[in-house]
Amino acid sequence: MRTSTRVAGVLTGLTLALGGAAFAPAAHADVRDCINVVEAQLQGGEAPSYVVTACKTGQSGGHAGCVTGLTKGGGVTNGTAVTACSAAP
Repeated sequence: MRTSTRVAGVLTGLTLALGGAAFAPAAHADVRDCINVVEAQLQGGEAPSYVVTACKTGQSGGHAGCVTGLTKGGGVTNGTAVTACSAAP
């Protein structure tokens, strides 16, 4: 087997093996971005569990559920909720 063919095969295998892992951090970052927007409004501190849950809902495509979850939890304005949930998907 030629070296170039072997290298191409190894690189293809690595790309396929790391493909799922390469996209996972991007998805996680979106949830983190959503949480960061809310934490900025709450002026520090760790986000309550309802914020994390709502942001995960937004990441799953449930924008309206994300906004409702953030505003219903208390302390998050509608404008901040819309901005945060837009960062989630």
